[in-house]
Amino acid sequence: MTTGASPTRPARPRRSRVLRFLPLGIAAWLVLEIWLLTVVAGAASGLTVFLLLVAGVVLGGMVIKHAGRRAFRELSEAVQQQQSGLAPHPSERGGGNALTMLGGLLIILPGLISDALGLLLLVPPIQKAVSRTAEKTFERKVREAAARSGQGGFGEAFQQARMHRPDGKVVQGEVIRDDERPARGPHPDDPQLPPR
Repeated sequence: MTTGASPTRPARPRRSRVLRFLPLGIAAWLVLEIWLLTVVAGAASGLTVFLLLVAGVVLGGMVIKHAGRRAFRELSEAVQQQQSGLAPHPSERGGGNALTMLGGLLIILPGLISDALGLLLLVPPIQKAVSRTAEKTFERKVREAAARSGQGGFGEAFQQARMHRPDGKVVQGEVIRDDERPARGPHPDDPQLPPR
């Protein structure tokens, strides 16, 4: 039984501007992709658009398959080097496999804009620039989270968030026991305390 103040819900964190407008951006992108496909179909033919979409699926699948094989090969080489006691050599292409797979996925998605973005992600200088930018952004977010925690550690930031934001299984309140001794006298089932 709980009494007292009702449990308070923690204040919801503010959503970033990117997350707030993400659904609108996705909807605008889909409308633009459909419009562009209809323009190309009107200028060439529906068969041309169909062949472009099929070619995108085939090319994107080949790109993802190639990047996956390369990632598996690099992983197995790193494991073999670690087992033999050699220091693994750093990869020259940081994030290249992930960005190649993302490029392949964008090529597979139906649409000409996503195909163009996917093909751009396959260009090595663009991959390096995107990888560096993503790495700097990630490091900055980690530093900001550590600074907000006040403790200086990223793990401690998660611990603090858990303490301040219960997951719904914890109910804050006050427990009142029903088996407390009534003021009239001892209950026959209560253990007797020796007199002082």
